[in-house]
Amino acid sequence: MEKPTALIESIAWPLTRLGELLEHLARESKLSQNPIELPQPKFRNEKLSPSELEDWIRAAADFLNVEVEPFNVFYDEVEKMVRNSAPAILRLPGYMEIDQPGLIALIKGGKNSVLILTPDLNKKRVKIELIRKIICDPYDVGIIDEINQLLDEADVDPEKRAVSIRAILQAQLAQVQIDCGWMLRQSPGFNFWHQIRSAGAIRPLITMFGLYFFQLLLNIAAWIVIGRGIFQGNYDWGWLLAWIILLFSAIPVSLIVGDAQNELALRVGTVFKRRLLYGTLRLQPEEIRHQGRGQFLGRVMESEAVEMLALNGGFLALLSFIELGFAIAVLSRGAGGSLHALLLFFWVFVVVGLLYRYYRIGKDWTVIYREMTNELVENMVGHRTRLAQEIPERWHEKEDLSLDSYLKQSERLDRAGIQLNSLSARGWMILGMLGVIFPFITSEATSLELAISLGGVILGVQALNKLITGSQNLLNLFITWDQVQPLFEAAARPLELPSMDYISQSILSFENDREEFIGQKAQSDKELLLVGRELNFQYAPQLRPVLRDCNIDIYKEDRILLEGPSGSGKSTIAAILTGLREPVSGTLLIKGVDRKVMGSQEWRQCVVMAPQFQENHIFSETFAFNLLMGRHWPPRQEDLEHAEQICRELGLDELLNKMPSGFQQMMGENGWQLSHGERSRVYIARTILQDADLIILDESFGALDPKNLKRALQTVLSRAPALMVIAHP
Repeated sequence: MEKPTALIESIAWPLTRLGELLEHLARESKLSQNPIELPQPKFRNEKLSPSELEDWIRAAADFLNVEVEPFNVFYDEVEKMVRNSAPAILRLPGYMEIDQPGLIALIKGGKNSVLILTPDLNKKRVKIELIRKIICDPYDVGIIDEINQLLDEADVDPEKRAVSIRAILQAQLAQVQIDCGWMLRQSPGFNFWHQIRSAGAIRPLITMFGLYFFQLLLNIAAWIVIGRGIFQGNYDWGWLLAWIILLFSAIPVSLIVGDAQNELALRVGTVFKRRLLYGTLRLQPEEIRHQGRGQFLGRVMESEAVEMLALNGGFLALLSFIELGFAIAVLSRGAGGSLHALLLFFWVFVVVGLLYRYYRIGKDWTVIYREMTNELVENMVGHRTRLAQEIPERWHEKEDLSLDSYLKQSERLDRAGIQLNSLSARGWMILGMLGVIFPFITSEATSLELAISLGGVILGVQALNKLITGSQNLLNLFITWDQVQPLFEAAARPLELPSMDYISQSILSFENDREEFIGQKAQSDKELLLVGRELNFQYAPQLRPVLRDCNIDIYKEDRILLEGPSGSGKSTIAAILTGLREPVSGTLLIKGVDRKVMGSQEWRQCVVMAPQFQENHIFSETFAFNLLMGRHWPPRQEDLEHAEQICRELGLDELLNKMPSGFQQMMGENGWQLSHGERSRVYIARTILQDADLIILDESFGALDPKNLKRALQTVLSRAPALMVIAHP
């Protein structure tokens, strides 16, 4: 089999136009609102490693506010991947030379063909089989001659030869993994309504409201048919059959409406959850430092509640307004005429007033409920401390006061809810029937008009019941939204990105034309790594400065011990150096570049820190994740081997040997059989494995015995390019 060279040259992009490819692919796929012009790479070498290419694509995608996800598939899944992975950048195997076409811009998939963005910025339909051939051909070459020889010996029919070759290749190479490239996805921080449209939520939304409107028409038609038969004396089997058909026709329509509502809830809920998770990761440490575990738990619970209340309550409220519109229209054609319809319109305003009162009381109740939840969780976490140190007689004093306030406010809320539910629908029933009784007594209306009015009253009762249920959910949504809003809005925050020149020159080892700040030499002939000049920091304008005109120089291979009493600013300096805090004034550079030019993500890859023990965490994940969370995930085999070597140097070999699942052992919040010292060494190993230029350890050795302290120090000193250790005197 020959490679389709002509096709590759017509549809594949060279690496030197990677920025242009990303920019136009994001625009054509409608993944980015305002695609910017990305710089084109200026390569120093003729070939590029896959890891360098991935780093550049990730950094460039951040500028477009697009997520990229590298993916690979097995050989026998390539065709399925090409069909379903769009939009994506496919990397052709063996094409890593910078001047050769090696990337395919996949805009949209299809059943038999895919839409591709060509280097001349045109769109072209290409058969999936041809794309599969381009990707798989390098893997076929090694065994295709043997397969042909085998088929020759078996004297296979030439008409069946191609099918036979394909089947043998599938069987022989089925477990071969192919690095396919990168899938592009909308960032969860992108415009929320645009994400909902992209998630396909518009179709079920239109289906739900359109068919619900049709369902109401069927119900009204059924009322008209049965009313005409009863009140006009035209009752016969034909009218009865028509009424039965209308009733049964409403059943499948109702089922479709329910399915559309479920589909809409699933699609919108997926987008909403992704955005909240993304926003959580975008919060700054200072925004949540003052919050307790109970507040975290309450925020998680209310995040789930917001989704359910928004979807269920929103649907019911909107559907109720459709029914109210029908009810008003029906009443205007009945015995009471326009006056009867205006009466329902007026009563809706009364119900809205009752809803507002319910909202005000519910808001006060929620404040008390949140405080109780936070106190309960904090007391549970600190239960052993309370048992050991708090006077038993005082254990429940505060709880009793909180519970009394909660019960009183709950009583007010329940009373408001009962009044709302009982007065709204039942009150309208009384008013509506008065509007029917008056024309009936005065004999000013026909039997048909009275029947229409009665149907309008009943339809109004149904609509008000839905309005109350849906509105109560929406009001609860407004009450809980203040807990979720910071996460929702944090997702849309702009990233602290490196400058375009830094992207173009630094990440891929591009030609570096900036001033060689890092080439400065000290008297000791060491290379300057980090410099700070006149750094000032204070936590609030009214507080005294923690740092004042601080200067610092750190060179490669430096070993720095930072000592000082509690509150002297040691951890603050560490937070500023790692980019967790920004100085109020002053200059801070690493490798000659400041944070605004380099971007926060790249900065934190250069300087990493093991925070103080109480601020560090073992996650409910595998041991491998807890060690390698700062590297590319999933880890490669060499990453696991490197992690194991460091763990054994730190004296964690006993822990590795006794864990049944090794690196795949699941760890809990408090660690799986981890002592205080073992957790400290896991934190140290995690920091070393990030391969940073400067490592900062904030009181990381305090829990270690002399033997393990010596081993940990030797490991850190031998592996840290530059090191700062923070300790008490």
